Amino acid sequence: MNAVLKILCIGAILCGVALSVLNLYGLAKPLRPNDLTAEHLRFGAMDIALTEDELLARLLIRENETPSAFSKRITLDIAKGIAHIHWARYESTKFHQLIPIWENWILYAMGLFSDIPEYKRYHFANLYKSIERGIGICGDASMIMSQVLDNNGIPSKIVTFPGHVVVSAQIDNQDFIFDPDFGVVIEYSLEQLNANPNLVSNAYSSVGHPISQDSFFINTYGQDYQVWSGVDHFITKKYYFEKFAYLIKWPFPLLLIVLPFWVLTKNRNSNQAD
Repeated sequence: MNAVLKILCIGAILCGVALSVLNLYGLAKPLRPNDLTAEHLRFGAMDIALTEDELLARLLIRENETPSAFSKRITLDIAKGIAHIHWARYESTKFHQLIPIWENWILYAMGLFSDIPEYKRYHFANLYKSIERGIGICGDASMIMSQVLDNNGIPSKIVTFPGHVVVSAQIDNQDFIFDPDFGVVIEYSLEQLNANPNLVSNAYSSVGHPISQDSFFINTYGQDYQVWSGVDHFITKKYYFEKFAYLIKWPFPLLLIVLPFWVLTKNRNSNQAD
């Protein structure tokens, strides 16, 4: 066998073993940061009131719970279950915004070596991964809620305003805007809200947020917006790449081990036959 090919095969096997060990190590590592304190959180005492398990247990509509009541409840549950950190203030590794190498080495490599900002401070498309990590901003909360509503048979849309993301739905002939980042429900249509953003006066302050938030959203909701049919429409390329990254993270290292081992074994048998 060519010496270079033999070295390449051995190198591939070692790489496959290393990646497999990383994958196994990641199974035992919590993705949720364990060093969150009040100084890191935007909403102070209102923040992160539910654990990961508590939030996961609330994602399905309850017996005798109406779709409207469920949607209002889950808006608040998501707000309570996701830590609202100051997204760009800290090192990207501090709260696993850069996906750790042991969690997914493909997403880690994209964050480390590509020039795509979205991978350097990553927003999960998968709601369960997003909940597992437990941090986010409006886009993360809205992507979680959009999928939770879909999973419970409630059609919804993701809506982007300049600087903010929410979810809209029509339930039992009533229009709603859900803001799961802040835990706010607005019982108006997008068109009504956009035409008269003053309709949100006191909507945010009435649930405990500063009065200044009402002023911010009165300005925000009066601006142009875009509507997306779901997470796969909202972040299409990243949505499918994330699925690929989690699909391939296990079989690819095994392929790096098995294929070169087969080549080495075949060559050894061939040499013995000669």
